[in-house]
Amino acid sequence: MGEHDEDQEHVAEPARPPLTAARAREMTAGLREAMDDVRRSVAVLAARVRDAHAARVWVPLRHSSWESYCAAEFGISRAQAYRLLDVARSLAAIHGAVAAGTDASRTRDSAPAAAALDYGLSQRALIDVSSRSSDVAELIPRRLATLAHSGLQALDEATVRAVVRQSVRDVRTARHHRPPNRRQTRPSPRCAASSTTSPPAPTRSGS
Repeated sequence: MGEHDEDQEHVAEPARPPLTAARAREMTAGLREAMDDVRRSVAVLAARVRDAHAARVWVPLRHSSWESYCAAEFGISRAQAYRLLDVARSLAAIHGAVAAGTDASRTRDSAPAAAALDYGLSQRALIDVSSRSSDVAELIPRRLATLAHSGLQALDEATVRAVVRQSVRDVRTARHHRPPNRRQTRPSPRCAASSTTSPPAPTRSGS
């Protein structure tokens, strides 16, 4: 019986026809569409999480806190509940930065509204920059203003999205490549004092 099962596991699958370039492009387009749908859903989720948390939605439903509300209503852990808040805060900071950058530009009449933009950012990217959302919020308006004042490129939807994505990417890269904290490598004052006040080692006299 075991040998029969083992033989079945090693039965060769029928050969698949070679994949054509046209079919590969079709599959790639389907993947891209699915990824775009996921990114759009992240933006919708972030907005609803922000609104629910700001309204303290757990109080009328008799939950003791945001995390207990998420656990009871959605079956997610405390860590996941707070990651949702990280996503919401990052996206809110980005929306504010885009609004500030486009309002300050010369093309504000034709610039897209921040709330209507889909930046194509993943949940992982938003979580990664949540602790440095102020850096993102500072970087985006500065880059948008530079583009607007240069007059070389209009602040259309594609341009704003590209600026946002590059800014988030730069902040994520800086987050993962921070230099070591030099203060941690310096000796403490106590150690320094002991090293300067310790008596010199005795020297051997010649025989």
